Amino acid sequence: MTLSVQVRSDGLVLAGDWSGVPDGNAFLEHLRARAFAAATVRAYAFDLVNLGRFLLERGLAVDEVTPMDVFAWVAWQGVTTSDTPATGVSSTMRAAPATVNRRVAAARSFFEFLVISQTVTANPVPAPRRGQGLRPSARGLLGHLGPGRARGGGRLVREQRRLPESLDVADVQAFLTSLGTHRDRAMVLAMLLGGLRSAEVRGLLLRDVDQGLRRVRVVGKGGRERVVPVDRAFFSELGGYLRHERPAGLSTPECFVVLRGPSAGSPVTEAGLRSLFRRHRELSGALRVRPHRLRHTYGTELAAAGIDLLALRELMGHASPETTSRYVHLSIEHLAAEYAAARASLETDR
Repeated sequence: MTLSVQVRSDGLVLAGDWSGVPDGNAFLEHLRARAFAAATVRAYAFDLVNLGRFLLERGLAVDEVTPMDVFAWVAWQGVTTSDTPATGVSSTMRAAPATVNRRVAAARSFFEFLVISQTVTANPVPAPRRGQGLRPSARGLLGHLGPGRARGGGRLVREQRRLPESLDVADVQAFLTSLGTHRDRAMVLAMLLGGLRSAEVRGLLLRDVDQGLRRVRVVGKGGRERVVPVDRAFFSELGGYLRHERPAGLSTPECFVVLRGPSAGSPVTEAGLRSLFRRHRELSGALRVRPHRLRHTYGTELAAAGIDLLALRELMGHASPETTSRYVHLSIEHLAAEYAAARASLETDR
């Protein structure tokens, strides 16, 4: 029994023995029709593969799934924490709580789609409740007395609060030194000095780059736009790339393109960027360097410099202020220095 994600001309599709493949592909097509980002559709596709493999193993069709089956699926994924590893599950199958919660959210959306399309009669994925668990269906003073609907959101698996992982100067410098083209250095510096996500770097358009004002217009998650000032080092590498490396006369609107091979002139892909980082981690020995950690380093450095939290949220394109607040974490050394300075000030005033 096999189930996998395949790449076709019209996008990613599910392929294999699972009876839910047609429903899964209809769901993915529904996401594409609603203009979901390619990375989001990809994540949903692989999350459905995980669900489908579990259902294949249990011999369940999508219209036979119950809430208890969903909880069994969560356990089957071998949820791990830093303190307690999963037992009875191979290490290759163990999943972090955040991964499991993302998969559950994807399954919830999938079954909601099946309810709407009348393939199933009810969504079997439990909806974790916040607060009292019901959202009043009517506004007003007495709205809470009427029937409500289940609150969405929440998580089935508890996640530990994780602070953003930043990089040290030596790792960043070693990684940058290993890069052999202006294009590669410009893409990395866009993340490090502009806080762009990897998908935002790949999707950056030539018309959205203002070299005079040293700003870039970014379309982030959910289609939210923001304008980000970026350090001159980025624009220096970008200029070198545009003058000497990017093929002349290209009609491709994306800024960063493949430089050689049969795909030369086409936009840099997600797989291509992953391959670039993997290769240069090995070359440089900077094994911790990843796109999201470059972005985290940007946020952490600005927070440490005392930037206003609202400004940082806008620069990084966060939808939630809670996400931004994670960057305002101080090292033990910094806290000790601040405490010592405060004590010295008090002693002086006496």
